Amino acid sequence: MHEYTSTARVWGLSCPGFPEEVSRARRWTRDILHGSPLAEDAELIVSELSANAILHTASGRERGSFHLALAVSAQVVALSVTDEGGTGSAPPKVEHQDQEAEHGRGLGMVSTLAHRVIIHDSNGGYTITAELITDGRPGGSLW
Repeated sequence: MHEYTSTARVWGLSCPGFPEEVSRARRWTRDILHGSPLAEDAELIVSELSANAILHTASGRERGSFHLALAVSAQVVALSVTDEGGTGSAPPKVEHQDQEAEHGRGLGMVSTLAHRVIIHDSNGGYTITAELITDGRPGGSLW
């Protein structure tokens, strides 16, 4: 492959921090990954990360927003949600709560579905990226 070319495709979406935007983020993900065996898991991950951004950060405040990125290559689907931070709360972390817990299970679910979850500081907020690995064969297909 030429050093300046990539077979990865990348999409981005910015959403106002309203609860109904979580369903928009799910639809967007589903439309891009239509026909992929990873579409359902990706949709659940985006839903959880988007809802967390709205519920736990300034993204859910008046004039708040959250941002999604979806990168697709033959080997990986990477889903990122960037929030606006600003609530003074602790950084997000993956916790595995028991079945009865009412809160704190979302990132644990994401880490169960994804092959890898990465959390980065991002201009006062956080970007959480979940990677779903395809069959791993070079030239393998996502669909």
